[in-house]
Amino acid sequence: MVGNGETVSSRVLTVPNVLSFARLALVPVFLVFVILGEDALALGILVISSITDFLDGYLARRLNQVSRLGQLLDPAADRLYIFAALIGLAWREVIPWWLVGVIVGRDVMLAILGVILANHGFGPLPVHHLGKVATFCLFFALPLLMLGEAFPVLAPISLPLGWAFALWGAFLYWWAGIIYIAETTRVVRNPTEPAPRQSDTLEKRGG
Repeated sequence: MVGNGETVSSRVLTVPNVLSFARLALVPVFLVFVILGEDALALGILVISSITDFLDGYLARRLNQVSRLGQLLDPAADRLYIFAALIGLAWREVIPWWLVGVIVGRDVMLAILGVILANHGFGPLPVHHLGKVATFCLFFALPLLMLGEAFPVLAPISLPLGWAFALWGAFLYWWAGIIYIAETTRVVRNPTEPAPRQSDTLEKRGG
């Protein structure tokens, strides 16, 4: 069960999941548009993705089709769009490659922490609110940078805002990463220590 009383099923073929798969299928199209400099078309893909993102969440609750797969697909799609935008913009030298490395490096670190936790019998790390804010900043920053490239008349406003959100998002991304490191260290060293009530701390797997 989830917090609001909805049942989380193991179904794969649901209406929300079909929408999520459609979002994922558009990622390569989005990447090609970004690399080719077709920023207006790429922004259009992002708008479509945002609409389907809203719809799959709404329909999952409305139709009682909340699923474990859907809970994995949504954040995966968000990250893939961020990575695609980063790679495409870096390829065109709109953003530096070091920014790509900073953001991708944090997710690689998170994957390593997941392996460590799995080896100690724990499930994946819960999403910290700072991580959510960081993802929002990045998801907001990259379209702003693309908007400035697509419509030069907006560049004096959209580019500074885009860079502000990008740098702040990268900082928060790693701040959340440090919290994940600390939480992983805590649960590995003290596996029987009770979890703080105000956080989504990991639970020990059965078996």
